[in-house]
Amino acid sequence: MSTPAMPKIKKNYILAPGPTPVPPEVSAAGAWPMIHHRTPQFRAIIKEVAEGLKYLFVTQNPVYFTACSGTGVMEAAVANLMSPGETMIVVEGGKFGERWSEIGKAYGLNVVPLKVEYGQVASPVQIEEILQKNPQAKGVFTQLSETSTGCVFDIEAIGKVVSKTNALFVVDGISGVGAEPCYPDKWGVDCLLTGSQKGVMLPPGLGFISVSQKAWDSIEKAKSPRYYFDLRAYKKALAQEDSPYTPAISLVFQLREALNIIRKETIEGVWARHGWLAEGTRAAIKALNLELFAQRPGNILTAVKVPAGVDGEKLVQIMRDDLGVTIAGGQGEKMKGKVLRIAHLGYQDRFDVTTAIAALEVALKRQGFSLKLGTGVAAAEEILWKDPQS
Repeated sequence: MSTPAMPKIKKNYILAPGPTPVPPEVSAAGAWPMIHHRTPQFRAIIKEVAEGLKYLFVTQNPVYFTACSGTGVMEAAVANLMSPGETMIVVEGGKFGERWSEIGKAYGLNVVPLKVEYGQVASPVQIEEILQKNPQAKGVFTQLSETSTGCVFDIEAIGKVVSKTNALFVVDGISGVGAEPCYPDKWGVDCLLTGSQKGVMLPPGLGFISVSQKAWDSIEKAKSPRYYFDLRAYKKALAQEDSPYTPAISLVFQLREALNIIRKETIEGVWARHGWLAEGTRAAIKALNLELFAQRPGNILTAVKVPAGVDGEKLVQIMRDDLGVTIAGGQGEKMKGKVLRIAHLGYQDRFDVTTAIAALEVALKRQGFSLKLGTGVAAAEEILWKDPQS
């Protein structure tokens, strides 16, 4: 009897920290017939979405949305809150902390970086010290989750420090919102932002930003140039259940569906699911004798040091091109080939995680790494099948 041919079908799985998988009902909403945005019908959708976004952000403050990537709302935060020549303190603990600095410099700000080694987090003591040295600072800018390293910052503790000063506390929640617990109103966050292609479970193309009343006082006085990203226009429009410019209508249809999914699971349930998947992933990584990269890993992704003798870039390529599982490698020259990033973000369940671990085992073994196939999968399953509803 001849040996059967290998199967030709290859499914693809996304476990990179954005874009993340999109639920089928959200994908389907993108095909709804187009409607005009200056109509009562679309205004009703904006009203529903506005309430859903406040639930997602866990805030009483309005959440504005615009057609852009996450970087767009990062720029909006800087342009609206700061004036040229003012001082912004930036926690630089990865590529996206560094992006805050790059945007600040582009707007003529005095950027004071708090440099943190990749994989480490900024402590409240460090924040307090740099604020004492720079009492004129208008804002402190950081990440909820530094996507390039997998570190989650202690926003609650940092917020307590910043709230004792006149500085604004601005948090990039692009990969964190919808995955990691965050209470901006309680924690003194003056500006929180995210993008659509992460925990919100949408295709790329929408940015979301919320600001406190304290932040609005700065927005009204800021002298930086702004037009499309002028939050005053968004505030005026949202008060009338409208948008200042032509919105990404199909993405807004999809946003409504995604927010409904989150409401049904509850935001606390969403956070718990992400934490559960993260725990299973890290159990697998430890069982394979691999080393975690982040000092304070969160629910969003698991960053893993590439073991000696393994080509990190080739590993990512094998998993994606041969095995159909997309994860992320290291970002930037400092991290390229040195780190693997396995996301458990957005529309993910236990089978996505175990599939990714199985693919990781095969890819490692192909490069001569010593392991017994199934070791990581078994460790993950010990966690992921303890669900009382399984």
